[in-house]
Amino acid sequence: MSDWIRRFHSAPNAGSRLLCFPHAGGSASAYHALSAAVAGAIEPLIVQYPGRQERFGEPFAERAEEMVAAALAALPAPVDGTPTILFGHSMGALLAFEAARRLAAEGQPPAALFVSGRRGPSLPQWPARRKPVGEMSDSELIEDIRQLSGTADELLSSPDLLRLALPPVRADYRIVEDYIYRSAPPLDCPITVLTGDKDPGVTVEAARAWGSETQAAFSFHVLAGGHFFLDDHMPYLADLITSVLPEPNIRQRA
Repeated sequence: MSDWIRRFHSAPNAGSRLLCFPHAGGSASAYHALSAAVAGAIEPLIVQYPGRQERFGEPFAERAEEMVAAALAALPAPVDGTPTILFGHSMGALLAFEAARRLAAEGQPPAALFVSGRRGPSLPQWPARRKPVGEMSDSELIEDIRQLSGTADELLSSPDLLRLALPPVRADYRIVEDYIYRSAPPLDCPITVLTGDKDPGVTVEAARAWGSETQAAFSFHVLAGGHFFLDDHMPYLADLITSVLPEPNIRQRA
């Protein structure tokens, strides 16, 4: 398995695979619980971005296209046309979307796309009122992270931990800041969108804008919570993902 892909749970008999893209500043371990919840029904594969955890010391990626190309190139070759389902949260939603477009262009469209915690990709991803990340001081960046309520206060109060945590956040924020949406025909795969009803950076209306990106089925779910609402709804997400699998795969999970 490549440095770009982590497999936490084996699923040798699964007929489909799930490729997950973590949020900005995140790592593959953020989806260990999701991996455990779906393993057996589907093979869970988690993207590990450079510059964190066991990839610490590697240079950070600079553009969304670079990350998507590297992650897809690292995927094991599909066996007998194994369907691929994509999932991403926050920045990961943009990467999953670009991965879906790339797979479709290569004649291997994903079976489904799940995105959460992100406004539709055609909307501005870095609001004009928000200071560019390159101009943010460490204290301003920390406050931005704190407002999203996705990082423990102990980490944000520890200088030693912050020295490790802030560089990947800055790098990933730049990727979001530099993201350029390019018009293209809607995807043929179904899109499922999840959003938190109290997300400070994503309104329900902005999340609903994902609907224009598919000509297949569109499913929209508003759940209780802020930007990291999925921490409290992982079983719900796992059920949504397994619900789109062919019936034999679902029975196998049981």
